[in-house]
Formats: sequence, C-alpha cells, structure tokens
Amino acid sequence: MIRILIAEHLPLVRRGLLATLGAEPGLRVVAEVGHAEEVAPAARVSDPDVAVVDLDLPGPPVVAELAEQVPSCRTLILSARPDPGQVRRALAGPALGIMSLRVAPERLADGVRQVAAGRRAVEAELAVAALHGERNPLTRRELDVLRIAAEGARSTEIADQLFLSVGTVRNHLSRIMCKTGARNRVDAVRIANDSGWL
Repeated sequence: MIRILIAEHLPLVRRGLLATLGAEPGLRVVAEVGHAEEVAPAARVSDPDVAVVDLDLPGPPVVAELAEQVPSCRTLILSARPDPGQVRRALAGPALGIMSLRVAPERLADGVRQVAAGRRAVEAELAVAALHGERNPLTRRELDVLRIAAEGARSTEIADQLFLSVGTVRNHLSRIMCKTGARNRVDAVRIANDSGWL
C-alpha cells in the first residue's frame, strides 16, 4: 500500500485529489494539508511514501525541507499552469515528478506509483516543452545582476553587492532587456523565472 500526503491549498481541489487517489487500488491518503508550514510536520507524523504537493501552496517552498526532514517521502509536484521553467526547476531539485492539474486521474495515480518506486513521473508534453524551451541567453554576470534586481534592489545596491560600477550594472540591465525582449527589469525577471533561468 502506497501512503500519500496531499498538500493543496484549495479545499475543493484537495477533496478531488483525496477522492481520486483514495479510490485507486494500492493507494491510501494518510494526510492532507492546505499550507506549506503544515507539510513537514504532517509527514513526520503520517510517514507517507509520496507527497503530492501543489506548486502554488501558500508559504515557504516545501520540497527541499520535506526531503531533508522526511527523506523516505518522495515528492510529486502538481501545477495549475506548468511552464518549461517550472518543469526544469522541479526536476533539478529533489522532486521526482511534476504534472499538470489537468492530468487524467489514472495518469496521476500512475505518476504516484512511479514516484513511490523512485522513478521520474513527468507528463510527456511537459517533458518535451522543457527540453525544447529557449536556451538561456544571459551570461553568469547578467544572471547575478538579475537575481539581485529580482529582490527589488536599485542599480546602486546591485553595484555595491557585486562590486561593480553603477554604469556597468545599467549596461548589464540594458543587455538583459535586449536579450529577453523585456519591457523593463520586472518583465525581465518574470521572463527569466518563467524560462527557468533564475
């Protein structure tokens, strides 16, 4: 019997996952939570084999914390609108799978079984999109600048942190916007995040 923890913030969706996975032979939901801070404590108590975690779960990121605190529990991420960047980031971390909330119920159950067995579970369309997503055109230094800009830092603050002149930072930001086709630095951060470059 595969023991499952469901972490989903929308009660209606959580109940749907509970009904779907609970009806499958060999699967049993042992815990359900609606906030990120509840995941690790619930996993320590219920000792699940697989955590099915909503990517948009309110609170701090949980996948790495869960892997550290309950290493026997493997993670399958669900996303309402997965993009290539999300897929690449998810699979670069400790999660073994990522699926869309639009996935067929039987495919989700199969994904849980694969993850429980230590195998990857990614929808074919998501895997193809991640593989064929745009290559990162930004240099390492441009990524450093953009990461700090993503925290809301001004050019002078970025310059101080990276030991650069303000003019050099502005040049980097200008090149970043040209390379990404962004309207401004906020748009550049969004594009880089969506593409999985940050």
